[in-house]
Amino acid sequence: MKVHHLNAATMCPFGGRLIAGRGGLLQRAHMVCHVLLIETADGLVLVDTGLGTADVAHPVKRLGAGFVAMTQPRLDPDETALFQIQKLGFSADDVRHVVLTHMDLDHAGGLGDFPKATVHLHAREHEAAMSRRDLMAKTRYIPAQWAHAPSWKLYDGEGEDWFGFSAVRALSDTETDILLVPLHGHTRGHCGVAVRTGAGWLLHAGDAYFHHASMGAGPWTPAGLRVFQALTDTIGKDRKRNQERLRLLKQARGREITLFCAHDPGELDACCAGHPL
Repeated sequence: MKVHHLNAATMCPFGGRLIAGRGGLLQRAHMVCHVLLIETADGLVLVDTGLGTADVAHPVKRLGAGFVAMTQPRLDPDETALFQIQKLGFSADDVRHVVLTHMDLDHAGGLGDFPKATVHLHAREHEAAMSRRDLMAKTRYIPAQWAHAPSWKLYDGEGEDWFGFSAVRALSDTETDILLVPLHGHTRGHCGVAVRTGAGWLLHAGDAYFHHASMGAGPWTPAGLRVFQALTDTIGKDRKRNQERLRLLKQARGREITLFCAHDPGELDACCAGHPL
């Protein structure tokens, strides 16, 4: 199994120090959409998609003027997962499975670029995205991103224990090295994705946290990200509890488990270099 760490969208919001913890207030911060491309015997598995080709081509129509103004995405077609997969010598049809940490627009935007892939996610997240029951849900979940009617595979609250996390499910009876780990809170069905490699485990924590310093022995998160977390949490107490559980996991099992979130550029760079934070 070979794992590629990709950035499937760069976002450059204003407020550098409030978001990145350094720089001036009027400087731009740098955030990424960290996705995984996994080469398996059953084809390619993509963990999250970042922004897709249609999002880049029609950002305001697809993502909304508010998201574009707030996050200031770079909108580079070369950063889409599809382009990077093709650059590696594969095609869209080689992606057999997409595993979503959650269905926020910057995580599910590329689904339409892989129309033949089975899409794996927690049943609670699927229901929240399909129903879009409140204003926040209508903003974060964009039906155009799954208008191609993908084949869904949904996971419920049953499963096994994994390093103290319960209801963990493997993708299939044969694909037991990729696990969906419930980390609800940021969204109703938010999950992490654990991948077993020869060197141990990777754990993509999605948006369970946003900054690597949140996982330190003395945890700290830039003020702007703390506010953003609070504004975008669906169940704040659960997100905070799971963030602390992840921090304790990193402190206790950091040599066995490489932990990273979706948007920290330092964590992405470290993973690409083979020296995780």
